[in-house]
Amino acid sequence: MDMGRGFNDRLDIDQRDEADAGVADRPLEIGTDERRMHVRAYNHWVSLLRGRAYPSIEDLDPGNIADFGPHSVLLDFTKGVEDPAIRYLGHALREECGVDGSITNVAQVPSRSLLSRLTDHYLQIIANRAPIGFEAEFVGQRGHNTLYRGILMPFSSDEDTIDFIYGVINWKELVDAETQARLNAEIEESRRAAPRQLVAAPVWADGPSAGLSASSSEPPSTTAPEPETLADRLVLARESAAAARASDTRSRAALYRALGRAYDFACAADEDATGYAALLAEAELSVQARAPMTPCVKLVFGADYDKTRLTEFAAVLTHAKRCDIPQGGLDAFLEIAEGGIKGIVRAERALRRPADRSDRYARAAAELRSRPPLAHVPIAADSDDFVVLLARPGKDGLDIVATLSGDSALTQRAVKKAAG
Repeated sequence: MDMGRGFNDRLDIDQRDEADAGVADRPLEIGTDERRMHVRAYNHWVSLLRGRAYPSIEDLDPGNIADFGPHSVLLDFTKGVEDPAIRYLGHALREECGVDGSITNVAQVPSRSLLSRLTDHYLQIIANRAPIGFEAEFVGQRGHNTLYRGILMPFSSDEDTIDFIYGVINWKELVDAETQARLNAEIEESRRAAPRQLVAAPVWADGPSAGLSASSSEPPSTTAPEPETLADRLVLARESAAAARASDTRSRAALYRALGRAYDFACAADEDATGYAALLAEAELSVQARAPMTPCVKLVFGADYDKTRLTEFAAVLTHAKRCDIPQGGLDAFLEIAEGGIKGIVRAERALRRPADRSDRYARAAAELRSRPPLAHVPIAADSDDFVVLLARPGKDGLDIVATLSGDSALTQRAVKKAAG
């Protein structure tokens, strides 16, 4: 694996002041294109797992990943975590940061470069032992506000130790407020000055306007088309799940969106049992009557996801089915549900909980009170309810040797046993 290919192009190092003044990281919403890149990177990492705790570094070749390889960096920890080596640096990221092949270690990365935004998070991977996603804004080397989103993913050379980390980052620079205001004004003026295009030609029955009505001058709908197959719905759900899973901010909106798409997939699976069975067989999953939604959430979030969270997600989907939530409506339902996900899980567990044992005792006690006594023994009782007597066989019947009082659990067990 040739990790040195990323340093072939030589660039001049930006000699600007590297002080951290003006840098301000904060959570930030960025457009969907960047999100798709870091989700695709995460999906690639998942595809390399193959049942292992971490993907093998031998399976990673960033130089041949045309999609996000140019926006990536590979860190090598085989000589320690204090100052990892940079084994690969994509050309797009290298050019953005203005660095050349002389940058071989993290300690040499300019502090106000975009690359530093990525390498500053690598210790989180060591601590969490899982992919970490992040998004923020900072003032870059050229003095411009820059929005960025990135993800760091662990790799191993022995399937156990994290000794490599692969990072992918995407970004966009913002213009200053004055320039943005001027651009907005120009766009608005152009929009107002643009002539309205009216359809003056008649509609021909068999001509180029066939099938169009008078309302055809309306702009086409920009609504995304519905997924055509069950597999398409699964891909869509997995993309949302990956976005929620990779975000270290654990965005509630992202999680609700992922659960909503998982529920839409589950509803579609009810209508395509054959396709669902094929997806389960491919993933080597089976449906159990006591947890019918668990395989569904494993397909969407991954079988290696936290087991407790998978159980909670399955409970949410089960609750949605029980409440007849329509497709596309679960995320909105979660926003208004009392207690959110935790509240729904508590409600589902309460429904599965067996009947109150005190009800069984009450029925048993009522049954015994209605029975005629077998015998009367003149012994003072210190209870108004039931008393357990311990007896041994005697010559003329049973000889009572003790009364067992003060142990309500023992008394209740005896009552339930006696009532059958």
